[in-house]
Amino acid sequence: MRVVTPTPDATRDSMDRDNLLEHLKFASELGVEGVSRDPVWRCRDVGTDLRVRPAPNDEGPTHGSAPTPIARISRNAAEALAAVRADLGDCTRCKLHGLGRQQIVFGVGNPEAELMFVGEAPGADEDIQGIPFVGRAGQLLTKIIEAIGLTRDDVYIANVIKCRPPGNRNPEPDEVDSCEPFLFRQIDVIKPKVIVALGKFGAQTLLRTLDPISRLRGRVYDYRGAKLVPTFHPAYLLRNPASKREVWEDMKLVRKLLTSEV
Repeated sequence: MRVVTPTPDATRDSMDRDNLLEHLKFASELGVEGVSRDPVWRCRDVGTDLRVRPAPNDEGPTHGSAPTPIARISRNAAEALAAVRADLGDCTRCKLHGLGRQQIVFGVGNPEAELMFVGEAPGADEDIQGIPFVGRAGQLLTKIIEAIGLTRDDVYIANVIKCRPPGNRNPEPDEVDSCEPFLFRQIDVIKPKVIVALGKFGAQTLLRTLDPISRLRGRVYDYRGAKLVPTFHPAYLLRNPASKREVWEDMKLVRKLLTSEV
């Protein structure tokens, strides 16, 4: 009997096919059918510059205060973020430090990311591990990121609030007032080109509005030198999977902003 040994090309083709099937699986879980035929996304190499150029002025109103000047003592963004974290310290600025938090959840990811995700506050899993979005909602966020051709290592993920509120309740105004300056400093250090606000609380806090997330999503806002795109929180999607389609539309908008040549 003749034994046929796979050629290196055949092995590579098989691996490429497996990778494509895995990518389609991620997209399918988001309610997406088919793949993009855009050559930019078929041929993008690692290291491609994803810096978005200035967008047209009609994409949305301006929100957020002007970027806070940062003393450029640090040699790079990673050192600057470490300085912000050191300044935060074992924070006791609001009452959350005495309401059962286990640790501060600062943020994680690429200090020079083009894409930043901002959620509400840590949950139980995040409070234990000290990393944002590691529970079930975090696993879905990872799939959302991978569905647009990126990984968690490519982006930066943080929350408005750095400590878990008891019972996962919404953060209160005094807690936001104490914590959000550190988020602003994170944004100003990272200088992302696109910020995705995850969920009602994150979007309303950043945009200083009471509008529902259903009205905020699908639009682009100018925010601290970046383009901000609100969308549903992954935890909401776990309860309402039918809304994955809207999130996919929002992420296509994010992808367009990241690759825009305008």
